[in-house]
Amino acid sequence: MSPVAKRPTNAREVIQLARERGIRIVDFKFIDLLGTWQHTAIPIEALSDNVWVEGTGFDGSSIRGFQEIHESDMMLVPDPTSTVIDPFYTIPTLSFICNVRDPVANSSYSRDPRHIAQKAEAYLKSSGLADVSYWGPELEFFIFDSIRFDQGVNYGFYYVDSDEGVWNSGKEKTLDGARNLGYRPRYKEGYFPVAPIDTLGDIRSEVILKLQDMGVEMEKHHHEVATAGQGEIDMKYTSLTQQADNVMMYKYVLKNVARAHGKVATYMPKPLFGDNGTGMHSHQSLWKDGKPLFAATGGYAGISTMALNYAGGLLHHSPALLAFCAPTTNSYRRLVPGFEAPVNLVYSQRNRSAAVRIPMYSERPEEKRLEYRCPDPSCNPYLAFAAMLMAGIDGVVNKIDPGKPVDKDIYTLPPEEAATIKTVPGSLEEVLKALEEDHDFLLRGGVFTEDVIEHWITYKRTRELDPVRLRPHPYEFHLYFDA
Repeated sequence: MSPVAKRPTNAREVIQLARERGIRIVDFKFIDLLGTWQHTAIPIEALSDNVWVEGTGFDGSSIRGFQEIHESDMMLVPDPTSTVIDPFYTIPTLSFICNVRDPVANSSYSRDPRHIAQKAEAYLKSSGLADVSYWGPELEFFIFDSIRFDQGVNYGFYYVDSDEGVWNSGKEKTLDGARNLGYRPRYKEGYFPVAPIDTLGDIRSEVILKLQDMGVEMEKHHHEVATAGQGEIDMKYTSLTQQADNVMMYKYVLKNVARAHGKVATYMPKPLFGDNGTGMHSHQSLWKDGKPLFAATGGYAGISTMALNYAGGLLHHSPALLAFCAPTTNSYRRLVPGFEAPVNLVYSQRNRSAAVRIPMYSERPEEKRLEYRCPDPSCNPYLAFAAMLMAGIDGVVNKIDPGKPVDKDIYTLPPEEAATIKTVPGSLEEVLKALEEDHDFLLRGGVFTEDVIEHWITYKRTRELDPVRLRPHPYEFHLYFDA
C-alpha cells in the first residue's frame, strides 16, 4: 500500500471516513489575503448537507484584506478533496480547506486567494495553450530554539538563538545545559552535512511522514546552506491550486512539529544577518493532453520555444511579479545585488546565479521545466503561483524573447559586464510601484481584479511599508548616535 494517504473525493466519502475514524470535530481552514491560514470549527453533528453547498458563516471584516464591517457576513464552503485528519489535535478532528463565498452576491469572493488560483487554472485551459500547469516549490525555512522581538517608543530589538548556530561554539554549555561538543555548521557551510552537525533530521523526517499521512506526495529533505537550523523539504510537483494547498499544509505541519519539540520554525526570508536567506524556488511547466510542452529536441537546454517565451514573461514582468512573490520588506534583505541572491534577470541552464534556471538533472521530456528563483516563502502561494502563471502565459502569447542565456557565474563577472544585466528591484516600495504600472497581464480572464491589486498595494503601503519606515533601526544607533 502507498505510504501517501488517499483523500476522499466527495462528501459521501468524507462522512464514511469520519465514521471510521471516530471524528468529533470538523475544522474549516481558509487563507487570508496576506497568506496566513485562519480557521473555525464545528461539531461533526453540524456537518449537514447544506454546508457542502452554502457553507458556514464567519465575520469577513475581522480577516486581513477582506471585508468592511458593514459587509462582514461571509461563508466558508469546504472542498471535500482537501479532507485530512488533523494530526495535532487530541480530539479526533477532520480538516477541510475552504473557498470563500459572498452570500449577498451569491458568488465566489473576488479577494479569496484560492478562488484566484482556481481562476488562473481555468484561464490556462481556456487559452488553449495547455490544460494544466505543474508546480514544484522548494520552501526553505529556519528552525530556531528561541525567538524574542519587541518594539516600543524608546527601544527596538530582536534576538534569535539556535543551538546549531555557529555563534554558540564558544559557550561552555549548550542551550539545554549539556556540555558543548562543538559540532555546528559554519556560516554558509550548512548544505548537506550529516549528523551530528545536522541535528534536525528527525524533525524534518517527522514532517514528511505527517504530510504523507495527509495525502501530500513528498520528495526529499535536507539541511540548507545557513547555520542555525536552516532546512528544506520538497514536495512532488502537482497542479497549481492543489500545490498551493500543499504549501499551506507544509507550513502548518512544520510549525506544529517544531513546537512539539520545543523549537520554533519560521519562513521569514532573512532572519539572520551575514548568512543565507530563505527562498522558495518555484519549478513550473505546462502540459497538454498528458504531454509536457516545455521539452524540445535540439533546443537550448532541451527546452521548447514555448518554454523560452514563458521564461521571457517571467523575466519581463519580474518587477511587478515580486509584489506577490517576494511581498515583504524583509524579502529585500535577501534580494540584494552583489551578494549570493537570485537577483539577475536572465535565464540559464544549471546556473543558480540566474533568476530563471533550467534544471539539467535529466533529459526526459517530463523533467523539462523552469525554476524561477526570486520568490520566497513569505508569499501567499495561491497569489504567487497564479501571478507567475499569468506572466508565463503572457510571455507565450506575445512571444516575449528572454534574450540570450548567460551561462556564467554572474556573481563573479567584471563590473562592466555585470552592469549590462538587469536585476530585480531593491525594495517592496519599488515592486509595488511596478505592480501599479504593470498589471494588465494579471487581469486577463478576470483572474485578478483591479480591486484585489489596488487593495494589495494599499494594504502593503499602509500596514507594512509605513510602519517599518517610521521606526528607527537598531543599527542606526551604531551609525549615527555620535553624530
